[in-house]
Amino acid sequence: MYMKLGSIYDGYRIFNKMANWDVISWNALLSGFHDDETSDQGTRVFKQMLTDGFTPNMYTFISILRSCSSLSNIEFGKQVHSHIIKNKFVRDGYVGTALIDMYAKCGCMEDVEAIFSRLNEKDVFAWTVIISGYSQTNQGERAARLFNQMRREGVIPNEFTLASSLRGCSAIASLENGRQLHSLAIKAGQSTDMFVSSALIDMYAKCGYIDDAEALFNGMQPNDTVLWNTIICGYSQHGEGDKALKAFRQMINEGFLPDGVTFLGILSACSHMGLVEQGKNHFYSMSESYGITPSIEHYACLVDVLGRAGKFDEIERLIENMELTPNALIWENVLGACKVHGNVELGERAAEKLFQIDPETDSNYILLSNIYASKGRWNDVSRVRKSMSSKGIKKEPGCSWVEIDAQIHVFLSQDSSHPRLLDIHRKMEELRGRVSEVGYIPNTKYVPHNVTEKEKRENLFNHSERLALGFALISKVNGGRIRIFKNLRICGDCHEFIKCVSSTVDQEIVVRDASRFHHFRNGFCSCKDYW
Repeated sequence: MYMKLGSIYDGYRIFNKMANWDVISWNALLSGFHDDETSDQGTRVFKQMLTDGFTPNMYTFISILRSCSSLSNIEFGKQVHSHIIKNKFVRDGYVGTALIDMYAKCGCMEDVEAIFSRLNEKDVFAWTVIISGYSQTNQGERAARLFNQMRREGVIPNEFTLASSLRGCSAIASLENGRQLHSLAIKAGQSTDMFVSSALIDMYAKCGYIDDAEALFNGMQPNDTVLWNTIICGYSQHGEGDKALKAFRQMINEGFLPDGVTFLGILSACSHMGLVEQGKNHFYSMSESYGITPSIEHYACLVDVLGRAGKFDEIERLIENMELTPNALIWENVLGACKVHGNVELGERAAEKLFQIDPETDSNYILLSNIYASKGRWNDVSRVRKSMSSKGIKKEPGCSWVEIDAQIHVFLSQDSSHPRLLDIHRKMEELRGRVSEVGYIPNTKYVPHNVTEKEKRENLFNHSERLALGFALISKVNGGRIRIFKNLRICGDCHEFIKCVSSTVDQEIVVRDASRFHHFRNGFCSCKDYW
């Protein structure tokens, strides 16, 4: 009783006063060590139980595996797995599900597949855990295939299965799969479940349909912080900071307490809108008004707020005085801000920090190289690229993709492989003429290469997001909305180009880059050119 109520000290006290221990009393003690703060004690209790000669049973293994899951302790989890094999519990459905959960939370999906395939019976809980594992590791396609296989085998999904599958759709922005799951949720009477509702709102927001996410949210009676967080973060990602801040105020007025996730969404909204003072006020209100200790992610958001506004002196003071040790995320945001504002000196310092903390990440070298390129310092550009080459670090190629008739079409920068490339180039030439008439002039400063102006202009017109746009236009996308996804930050010139295109076509163009959504309509972008 004490352990389940979280009274660890009282549970220990009662356990130690017992005259005789058996496996049941050990299991009762182990049952209290499943959260982040106490899970490490679970591993010590399990070891002591074995040392004292007790043989674990099914409940023992389920408890200790939950501790390993909370700790993401794969090494101890593997040791427990060997005891499970030794005690012949490896095919037990309940133990197997706990094993799958442990390996999934440690990101070991090959082990998950192997254990899942050996289970004698696969119930809805086992299916849910493996689907959730793939969703959490950004393998949404595999999660979707497993969900369909589960249904073919006659297993009926519950609300947790649906929520996990929807998270998988969010990760890969699979709108059609998400809509099918929404339909299933409605038919099963589960669309109003808290977990499913939150996952649906998140799915529509991450697939570029914030209006549908908003309609869903407005049709509900939000009864927990998670739902508020989902819509606040959705608004923020889509550049609708005013709505994010309004939702935050409404949330507080209705008596819901914000948590750390709420403030990540709010700080992001302030960053995208350039609301420096509001961002600072919200950051300091976390501890002063709500008793929330800012995490490194919150500090990184505040750095982003200040960096986008070019407040470099304040950034340096913040980093100098912050209670946490600055990590890669902090310095990445500093470096990104230096790229936007051309701050070479601080950019060099931030890059050096990143080369020490995370020397294998290509984007850090590329950002520094681009800062040098923007200043025409080609010798320094060459030095950075040689450093990358000597360390075996390769630049991640920019790629964009668009979904047409439930098929994903991927484009690389300067792509020459697509079967309709000639049609795409013809469309791009047509668009080149249209946008020139509305005032578009290529900005070659976004080509960080020491080549001729003509070569720079041709390079810009073959960026991956433009090729994806050209293909979407010749494919006559249904529904009046073109959705393009890109793995990197959208090029500044491509942003201007697509703005101009949106004034010449009767379609909304939505681009999701590495950090946010851009909605282009009638020659304007939702980011108001501040991103």
